[in-house]
Amino acid sequence: MRVVFMGTPEFAVAPLRNLVLNNYDVAAVYTKKDKLAGRGQDLSISPVKREALGLGLKVLQPGSLKKAEAVSELAAFTPDVIVVAAFGQILPPDVLGLPRFGCINIHPSLLPRHRGAAPVVSTILEGDHWGGVSLMQMDEGLDTGPVITRAQVLVRADDTNVTLSWKLSLMSAQLLADILPRWARGDSNVVKQDDEAATYFKPLTKDAGIIDWASPAAHIWKQVRAFQPWPGSYTRFGGRTLKIIEGRPSLFTSDEPIGTVVPIGKYIGVVTGKGVFELGRIQLEGKQSMPASDFARGRRDFAGTVLPN
Repeated sequence: MRVVFMGTPEFAVAPLRNLVLNNYDVAAVYTKKDKLAGRGQDLSISPVKREALGLGLKVLQPGSLKKAEAVSELAAFTPDVIVVAAFGQILPPDVLGLPRFGCINIHPSLLPRHRGAAPVVSTILEGDHWGGVSLMQMDEGLDTGPVITRAQVLVRADDTNVTLSWKLSLMSAQLLADILPRWARGDSNVVKQDDEAATYFKPLTKDAGIIDWASPAAHIWKQVRAFQPWPGSYTRFGGRTLKIIEGRPSLFTSDEPIGTVVPIGKYIGVVTGKGVFELGRIQLEGKQSMPASDFARGRRDFAGTVLPN
């Protein structure tokens, strides 16, 4: 089976690699354009591009698949199927109709729940006990096509966006390799999605990471886990950004005002709208990350300060 693969982030690497390991004919890999990153503004390539080049695959990075020349170039690969995993572009109708077996999207949620952007983030923020992967036949809607197959995994209390995405990536890699032969034979039962049960999550912005200490500690815990590695969860201290990398709700209680940094035995926490949030690992702008208790010992003005909402 001749496959064109489209993906960009780390999540898409395992499915691509597994296609090659299972001897699928990967004719080309499409990924987003390289971008400038870091303080030095060095050119950064996507994880999928890095993997594809290592596997000796042809890589293409069109700015848009809506242009006629891009569609013609894609058609020249004569794909039997196009596999999409967090590519970063919406496929136009001309592309959807190219492969004889259609286009399959790997979506890291149990559709129709968490359609749209950042489904793993949404799974953690909503406190779902189960996450999962859905392989979906693509149509012109936003994650609305019929589901070919799916699998679920328990969301652990300590799962972050990074750890849960990694689990779902490995799961999707195996699902994809297993389903493609049956899909080509017509030996799979697609299931129409229940649109009335659908939920959507809006695209993330940098400001989403600002911590509102008036929220319950349990919600802040979910935010800290969900927003790794981007946009991160952060507040302000001493005129600089203070990232909250790890933490959890505490059994400790306090009558101090919301946002107040309070000692918790040998640890340190912040008073929230409901309960106290124990700070685990933090990072002040321009400094290395460290345990919050170590930071508090070095900055005696930290305990007692009131962090902004």
